[in-house]
Amino acid sequence: MTPFSWDRFLAMGGYAAYVWPAFAVFFLVLLADYLSPGLRRKRQLRELRARMARQRARNPRQTTTP
Repeated sequence: MTPFSWDRFLAMGGYAAYVWPAFAVFFLVLLADYLSPGLRRKRQLRELRARMARQRARNPRQTTTP
């Protein structure tokens, strides 16, 4: 049995040029998949607040005094 070598591990048997970019793409997609719901929620809340502000500006409440 041969001893463990980081150089051999990182070379991936000559396929490192394919393996490491694949890992990088995988982790970037995983990160985007993790972050996108929070970013989408922030955007939707911002749009909803703007829509509500426009609606309030168009239709101010009529206050009646007794």
